[in-house]
Amino acid sequence: MNCLPRTKERGFQHVTSANGDRQGVRLNENEMWIDTLFMTVLFLNKMGQKYNRQDWINESIHQVLMHIKYLCDNKTGLFYHGWTFNEMNNFGGIFWCRGNSWFTLGILDYVDMFKGTLNSGVKEIIIDAYKAQTAALKKLQSKSGLWHTVLTDSSSYEEVSGSAAITAGILKGIRMGILDDSYIDVADKAINAILKNIDSDGTVLNVSGGTGMGYDAEHYKNILIAPMAYGQSLTILALVEALQNDKKSI
Repeated sequence: MNCLPRTKERGFQHVTSANGDRQGVRLNENEMWIDTLFMTVLFLNKMGQKYNRQDWINESIHQVLMHIKYLCDNKTGLFYHGWTFNEMNNFGGIFWCRGNSWFTLGILDYVDMFKGTLNSGVKEIIIDAYKAQTAALKKLQSKSGLWHTVLTDSSSYEEVSGSAAITAGILKGIRMGILDDSYIDVADKAINAILKNIDSDGTVLNVSGGTGMGYDAEHYKNILIAPMAYGQSLTILALVEALQNDKKSI
């Protein structure tokens, strides 16, 4: 609330580790990234609810609406990886799989935290953004059941961590009655594909490494594939949601 760097309009600036220096930081001046919603805003709202801090809750709402305003593409419903106020654009204009999945998975957790107290107008904007995004994702699912790391580029590799988070978010939408039953087959197909990407020792395969901001599709297509902690975690979340979903035994 007090120390995190801010962009214009007081958006949370996404701070990352410096290239080649895990102890250093890169401030990414005047940049908003979709990652921030999951990494920072969910925590801020959770603490606001826990400690009854309306100022923290209000700031979380401001950040969610800011990220929808600048990162959501009105034509497709998908989310860009980032926005820069310095150049007033969405960098390479890329629809990155895991970036989109942070919203798909995180935004329903965000709404859930309010336990029915979220302003109805704000809630409607958030849920409409979620439904528009999931409708687009439904059309972009590959034949295997996964999603490509660049969602709109079928020549990019299929990526499991983002696919898992998208699947978890879709399953939660079905469970909450936000998405209709046409999404059950989408989730079923995705879960089966995810299971095929879990090695015998439990390692989740085909997960992309840490991904900085890219100015073209090649940046994302060239990110290394390696076992990652978030690949394990997001897969667990998808499988837990599948077990909780009572629409169909997945």
